Amino acid sequence: MVEASFTGLIRTVLIIIGVFIVVRFIGQLMNAKRNMAEEEQMKNRAQKIKKAREKTARNLGKTTVIKNDKSTPGDIEDVDFEEIDD
Repeated sequence: MVEASFTGLIRTVLIIIGVFIVVRFIGQLMNAKRNMAEEEQMKNRAQKIKKAREKTARNLGKTTVIKNDKSTPGDIEDVDFEEIDD
């Protein structure tokens, strides 16, 4: 028969408490890392928005022509119109 000693019980309790402390510490580190990554993403989004606003402010009132390279001459259809007498 196995006998439980008081020192063995104390050692087991301390090991369990130590494991909980280590797991909690690792969880806090992971949480801090996630928060830092989210903060970096928010800064990047804010910079992109700021650049877009500055570009919009610079080009306010200007007209731009965008060439559409997707269309080919074969895509265009000729349409004949007839005059209708009222």
